[in-house]
Amino acid sequence: METEKPNTLETKPETKSKGMTSRERVMAALQHREPDRIPIDFSGHRSSGIAAIAYAKLRKHLGLPPKPLRVYDPVQQLAIVDPDVLDLFGVDTIELGRAFALDNICWADWVLPDGTPCQMPAWALPERGKNEWLIRSASGKGLARMPDGALYFEQCYFPFIEEGGPRTITEAMGECMWTAVHSPPGPLAAGAEGLRRLGEGARALRASTDRAIVGLFGGNLFEMGQFLYRNDNFLMLLAAEPTQAHDFLDWLTRIHMANLERFLGAVGESIDVILFGDDLGMQTGPFISRKMYGEFFKHRHAAMWNRAKQLADVKVMLHSCGGIRELLPDLIEAGLDAMNPVQTSCQGMDPAELKAEFGREMVFWGGGCDTQTALSFDTPEAVKKHVRERVRILAPGGGFVFQQVHNIMANVPPENVVAMFEAAREEIG
Repeated sequence: METEKPNTLETKPETKSKGMTSRERVMAALQHREPDRIPIDFSGHRSSGIAAIAYAKLRKHLGLPPKPLRVYDPVQQLAIVDPDVLDLFGVDTIELGRAFALDNICWADWVLPDGTPCQMPAWALPERGKNEWLIRSASGKGLARMPDGALYFEQCYFPFIEEGGPRTITEAMGECMWTAVHSPPGPLAAGAEGLRRLGEGARALRASTDRAIVGLFGGNLFEMGQFLYRNDNFLMLLAAEPTQAHDFLDWLTRIHMANLERFLGAVGESIDVILFGDDLGMQTGPFISRKMYGEFFKHRHAAMWNRAKQLADVKVMLHSCGGIRELLPDLIEAGLDAMNPVQTSCQGMDPAELKAEFGREMVFWGGGCDTQTALSFDTPEAVKKHVRERVRILAPGGGFVFQQVHNIMANVPPENVVAMFEAAREEIG
């Protein structure tokens, strides 16, 4: 179908009140200074976005004109949030990926699980299987599946436990759902040409917006073990084969460090925040003990995070779901500036206690609205009350960027999304 080219790079955000630009506002919060109002993140990274099904309903609810519905994260089924919505909600952030995949040739028609027409990145277009959708690697290996009735893809191939699977980490990453299925900027040319295009896109985005730009890097350590070995096997490796685990993590860290040099060499002058990822927590607390985190991960995180700050004037943020309170002292010592999504429904993650204990050293990028309960199931008025309470706890003294706890899922009513942002603006306007 014919679609208009999105004007992401042509539309600047609305002029903000009280003299601060969006970038200044976010940076003030990251420096633990109170900005003119609380900065808002919505779709600035892959854990602050919205499911495409929910986004289609939100645009309709807002009475906004039709635009191509594009699913930029195939695995999580997340939508590109258009500039008119970012402006309407006063959003202060934007993801680096918004500078790329702007041409229609990058997109292919598809249909969401609820029957809504959309477009998917052409390089990650799912194929129809028996009672499911599949995403395959470049070699044809089935990496991810979404059974009929499901709303997102799940990993179905773990390279290091499959007979005849990849032998090296680099090969395995090309056969893993979380590392082989690209969101924009998508697969770029190898070598100098790819870095040139990456840098050009980053500079173009920087020149087009005063929003704070978040560059998604990854650098996963604990999670990469889960991705490649499967969670149970990797936990067994850490506990029973520490020498082998250290060898794996040493090789992985060298790969990440080399990629970090190239990535920040291309985009370091254009981004404000670099985002790493490692889901260290569960609903009931950390996956691993503080002792095990210190033995296997702390020094490796510190090496990457401090090298990032040497290479560019950036703040380091870690995406980690779950209850990670016990690990926060070590994460701070390792050089972490900000954490998201601040999953306040987990054990030990009470927002008032987190703010009191760590608020001077850690930026809470999230925790503004609980998606597991309030945003999904409460009334709009109850959502507003909930948001106001969270803002009053987390905002004083700076060190807070408003974001709901992880992505807005497909079942969230659009009225609740609007109520959430209205309440945030009430507190900050």
